[in-house]
Amino acid sequence: MNIVVLMKQVPDTYAERKLQAGDNTLDRDASDAVINEIDEYAIEEGLLLKEAHGGEVTILTMGPDRATESIRKALSMGADKGVHVLDDALHGSCAITTAKVLAKALGTVEYDLVIAGSEATDSRLSIVPALVSEALGVAQLSGARKVTVDGSTVTIERTTDTGFDRVEGAVPAVVSVVEKINEPRYPSFKGIMAAKSKPVTTLSLSDLGLSPDEVGLVASTTTVESYEEAPPRAAGTIVKDEGNGGAAIAEYLASRKLI
Repeated sequence: MNIVVLMKQVPDTYAERKLQAGDNTLDRDASDAVINEIDEYAIEEGLLLKEAHGGEVTILTMGPDRATESIRKALSMGADKGVHVLDDALHGSCAITTAKVLAKALGTVEYDLVIAGSEATDSRLSIVPALVSEALGVAQLSGARKVTVDGSTVTIERTTDTGFDRVEGAVPAVVSVVEKINEPRYPSFKGIMAAKSKPVTTLSLSDLGLSPDEVGLVASTTTVESYEEAPPRAAGTIVKDEGNGGAAIAEYLASRKLI
């Protein structure tokens, strides 16, 4: 079974994230870059399916030069090879154009299953897996907490308010997973060393048959018109209880229209 895992490099969730003043896009140099957290679960699920059914796991990402660091980490976890879509014109691409590019890149590899995290921590849109499946014309199985493959059938369990749904589809298919599905492994020293020699293919827009005016800010369906820095946190209001503490608190809350 050939599995492709869609991976995104994002700013560290625990670091301060900023936008660039020039074009209001994410400033990726302002903080450390890491693998999108839920994508690590997708990588682990791909590795588990490979161990159960054989085949190989390919990591596919679209991003700047430094995204190679995250590809190498995924390879050190056990993935077999990587594909990096790299082109300056991709800067500022929206979810729709991102899905278009990823679908084109998937056309360069053989796959039975495409696995992705359900959302990215830097956008929280949760729509790229669906857009990719639409562009590919294959089934999408979303929000998986469990994935099983039997021949040409892939089955997932999706958590609901009252239990779970069981959803089936035929491969090839796109599956998005949630963080409850597994526990991602840590790269071993042996895996880290092996990752250095694993192949990573770099693709440009021309390699995918796309032109710069089809992607990036010029083709984006969404833009940030303006933003402003959050003001520094002001000192709080201290209420001393001198026999009227309850009334003073109620008066303060009422002045803020909280009660």
